[in-house]
Amino acid sequence: MNSQDMSILNLVLHASWVVQLVMLLLLTVSVASWAAIFRKLFALKRVKTLNEDFERDFWSGTSLNDLYASAAQNAKNGGPMERIFASGMREFQKLRERRITDPGVLLDGARRAMRASFQREMDVVESSLSFLGSVASVSPYVGLFGTVWGIMHAFTGFAGMEQVTLATVAPGIAEALVATALGLFAAIPAVVAYNRFAHNCDRVGNQLETFIEEFSNILQRNLGAQPVSSASGH
Repeated sequence: MNSQDMSILNLVLHASWVVQLVMLLLLTVSVASWAAIFRKLFALKRVKTLNEDFERDFWSGTSLNDLYASAAQNAKNGGPMERIFASGMREFQKLRERRITDPGVLLDGARRAMRASFQREMDVVESSLSFLGSVASVSPYVGLFGTVWGIMHAFTGFAGMEQVTLATVAPGIAEALVATALGLFAAIPAVVAYNRFAHNCDRVGNQLETFIEEFSNILQRNLGAQPVSSASGH
């Protein structure tokens, strides 16, 4: 390659096939990473909106039965908090239908159901994080592999030359370094997104755990005061 024509495109086109394969892999991973970032961004925003809407309805004074009926109808489109509430109420009512009156058994059953639902919801909320973490940690090393291979290939080509100058060395080295640049290009956004999304997922988890405790306290008060079917205002 002409040392005067060292555009990025020409560096890629004149690289060895191994380096080109590494570059293609990194570009593919980068595109997939950005797609995962945008999906997760919109998904977490939707989860936050749905949780806030349900929490507002929950504390508005609506009866638990009305909330449960609405949650059951809206199971597919509801948020994590609404589904956790529905699972707790479902188990609570099933136990009452079996004429179980022990408050401890009723509360324990409802809490177990909510905890199981909580784990399922968090698995969905945290999806794609492992992929972003892998991209963030592996991409620089894949790029470095391409660079090392490219430099080895370049120096092998210089072996038959009687005189090696900077003009002859520079293109081969530059071709190889493009792989490292692409590795960083894929890794840096994934690192930033992973850290941000992990923080947001932790906040969602804390919010859901707080709701489970608050709802358990409400059920406990209702068991001691009045039937849950007529409870309103919590």
